[in-house]
Amino acid sequence: MVDTRVTLSGLMLDNPVIPASGTFGFGYEFADIYDIDILGSISLKGTTKEPRFGNPTPRIAECREGLINSVGLQNPGVHAVISEELPKLAKCFHKKAIANVSGFSIDDYVYAAALLDKEDQIGLLEINISCPNVHHGGMAFGTDPQNAAAVTRAVKEVCQKPVYIKLTPNVTDIVAVAAACAEAGADGLSLINTLLGMRIDLKTRRPVIANTMGGFSGRAIQPVALRMVYQVYGLGLPIMGMGGVSTAEDVIEMMLAGATAVQVGAENLVIPTACKDIIENLPAVMARYGITRLADIIGGAHHG
Repeated sequence: MVDTRVTLSGLMLDNPVIPASGTFGFGYEFADIYDIDILGSISLKGTTKEPRFGNPTPRIAECREGLINSVGLQNPGVHAVISEELPKLAKCFHKKAIANVSGFSIDDYVYAAALLDKEDQIGLLEINISCPNVHHGGMAFGTDPQNAAAVTRAVKEVCQKPVYIKLTPNVTDIVAVAAACAEAGADGLSLINTLLGMRIDLKTRRPVIANTMGGFSGRAIQPVALRMVYQVYGLGLPIMGMGGVSTAEDVIEMMLAGATAVQVGAENLVIPTACKDIIENLPAVMARYGITRLADIIGGAHHG
């Protein structure tokens, strides 16, 4: 019998598999497909202070081993999330969820985070300073260590629950940004968000995405994500690793690099049962590699 449980800043998860924000809606949308209570947790759709329609269409472009999106944080705003979306989720998901918060100023982050922190359904907060799909926000904070630290410090001042900072890979030195967040009081880290990419339509000779560029995700980015998780593990903070994860083997590899929990993103858009399939396959893959307890392998690649 294998043990798939992990503990994330005091939050016990039945398994480390978490659908990534933006790829699983507010969770209840998938409840008709399978029992979402099997998930370790759910990172909810990115939430901002005010409602957002998002970016102009087209927003999605397919590419080899992945896709590019420029949705632009479309969401109903934090008040509607609390009054409408969380009650719907509570009917079909009976575990703590992860609130994903985005903003265009430090005040925006603080406002939404403080409200979501008070919700009993929320187990921890994931602060997205890494979105490449919006102007004057998101990645503007995540590419500069000082700005990243400022957001972290401000959110920590108004939150009682663990605060994880979601990092962008679109930087020269991921460790410098991660270290700044750690020093500012972050309880954990989430990485990586999407890389910046684009596609061009050969017929029109114009960018496929209306916003020209967008976030590149999917299986192709897994080696980059793995490398960055490995690099920041030494800071000593728990990590939610993500980027290109599509199999149970990928989950184990990400945990060996240093992740305590593993988020599955673009694969949910290709295969709606991706998380369910990974969770069901985990015990057999663990047995194949002689793993009896998943928590024991976290950061294993650092120890020889």
